[in-house]
Amino acid sequence: MVTRAPYRSPRGLAAVATLLALAAAGCSEAAEVVDDAKDGAKKAARQRSVFSLDVGDCYNPNGKTEGEAYLVEVVPCDEAHQGEVVGEFALEGGPKHPGDEKITGIADERCSAEAQKYAPDTWALPAGVGLSHYTPTRESWATGDRAVSCTYTVEKGTFKGSLNTAESFEPDQLTFLKGSNAVYEALWAHQPVTDDVEAALKDYKAQAKAVAAALGTHVDELGGIDGTEAGKLRVTLTRAAGQWEKAANASDADAFYLAYDQAFTLIDPDETVPARKELGLATTVPAEDAEVWAS
Repeated sequence: MVTRAPYRSPRGLAAVATLLALAAAGCSEAAEVVDDAKDGAKKAARQRSVFSLDVGDCYNPNGKTEGEAYLVEVVPCDEAHQGEVVGEFALEGGPKHPGDEKITGIADERCSAEAQKYAPDTWALPAGVGLSHYTPTRESWATGDRAVSCTYTVEKGTFKGSLNTAESFEPDQLTFLKGSNAVYEALWAHQPVTDDVEAALKDYKAQAKAVAAALGTHVDELGGIDGTEAGKLRVTLTRAAGQWEKAANASDADAFYLAYDQAFTLIDPDETVPARKELGLATTVPAEDAEVWAS
């Protein structure tokens, strides 16, 4: 989240801190203090408003990666950093703030699409990198702020190098990734908030319908990709689509459970590894996905 907080030049603050530190230090400590001062000045010079972030900027948050923010430290991508801007778009709306929940919902959906255009193979991302975004607050909305910056960030540690790999893929690779990403996006974007299937059967059936539709498209597109493993995966996912369709049309919770159990197993990411290897894509299942299907 972002906010237009009262602003005071960090360059001025850094200069004051440097002068005070030098005055208090002894000669033997002067070199260390100067080095610290240089580091502080360098960081201060890199401060940028979150409102001015551009796609491709690598940065370090000032403080926690979650919550309201106004300034970040923009750094060269070959240096260690915690975040990278991977997409941006403008929200629509009148003078009334639509509410944090609605904005977050739009940002979650749109940022996922923007991130996949920027870094199509999510399996190739550094460990711990996850999708987040900077969005307008009620205060900034009133000033005309409608910008959303989509970012990949890590909560702990850092990573080096740009995540922008969009130009490095062949057409068949992009076709595979687009379809595969859509399947799992449909699964998690429609995940009901409760694990009580009987109470939320309608929502679970809606999820199954969305996954079945995404699988149908993915299966069709896999038909245009040459390769033995791609063909085998197409057969498996055709079966999966059928089970998800059964789950979507289940007459009761028991029928849903029977179809869902097979449907979920058939889209285990491990099933895609041979086809990914054949296509020259990343083959290590992300830890969080491996954990879900292992359980």
